[in-house]
Amino acid sequence: MSILVTGGAGYIGSITVDQLITQGQDIVVIDNLSTGHREAVNENARLYEGDLRDAEFMDNVFGKETIEAVIHVAAFSIVPESMKDPLKYFNNNDTGFVTLLETMNHHDVRQIVFSSTAAVYGEPVHIPITEADPKIPTNPYGESKLLMEKMARWADEAYGIRFVALRYFNVAGAKPDGSIGEDHHPETHLLPIILQVATGKREKLQIFGDDYDTEDGTNVRDYVHVMDLAAAHILAAKYLQNGGKSDAFNLGSATGFSNLQLLQAARQVTGQAIPSEMAPRRPGDPSTLIAASDKAREVLGWKPVFDDVTKTIETAWTWTQSHPNGYQE
Repeated sequence: MSILVTGGAGYIGSITVDQLITQGQDIVVIDNLSTGHREAVNENARLYEGDLRDAEFMDNVFGKETIEAVIHVAAFSIVPESMKDPLKYFNNNDTGFVTLLETMNHHDVRQIVFSSTAAVYGEPVHIPITEADPKIPTNPYGESKLLMEKMARWADEAYGIRFVALRYFNVAGAKPDGSIGEDHHPETHLLPIILQVATGKREKLQIFGDDYDTEDGTNVRDYVHVMDLAAAHILAAKYLQNGGKSDAFNLGSATGFSNLQLLQAARQVTGQAIPSEMAPRRPGDPSTLIAASDKAREVLGWKPVFDDVTKTIETAWTWTQSHPNGYQE
């Protein structure tokens, strides 16, 4: 019996696949390689290149493999892009999810762990954010993920497909040995952009907005290490395997860091000046997102190892130095 990881050639997916194989699991990967990298996939996984929206392709994969559970991390996830082209996000994230659930139902696969996001909450009513808080997304990306959660609930009701939705906060870091890390083209995430400035690939960092209602005026975010995030997916799959009911969990460090604080920590880790400048706010960006992750710790037994943002930056810096051009070596 195998576990299917969709998006297993991407940043989060490849590290999840790596951890699963280390634990002795048989892994199947589906990825269309639009943002993922073949080189990131563990050589012991079986990779099928194709699109989740292709029902015939999906049926063929499920027909060839004996799949017992799905970890679904394939998605478009760039907030500014979703503001400019919302239908692209609903088409990819939601249509793909419908086809995946239909295929699972047809092949009698009844367990799925999938990536949701802190963006489902929009502007939080209080900090830290709990799973029961209002969900009013301020961008189409968050809306597409909230719709996935609703789809999953009704699929459970109708077909008995039990699910865990994992609401990520800001994901960062790399495998500590520097072998797997974050490689997006173009890069839009703050920490890898900061490190690109540190290596001279960018001239300076732009910080979008210094007039938010925060201590230093810049966005505050909760950073969770990608290794801890991958571990949570595996714990969630085991939770479902042991009969756990459908549910949603926040995944975050429960600590907030502003953009300026992250920049200063990166300067200390890298020893580089990392010049920066202020730029206007980006539409759709909430001011502060910090998770209450007690539920994941109590129910799933999640115990993050990388609880210090400095350690997270150090692993990302190791990856950046060993792969200055990402996987394009």
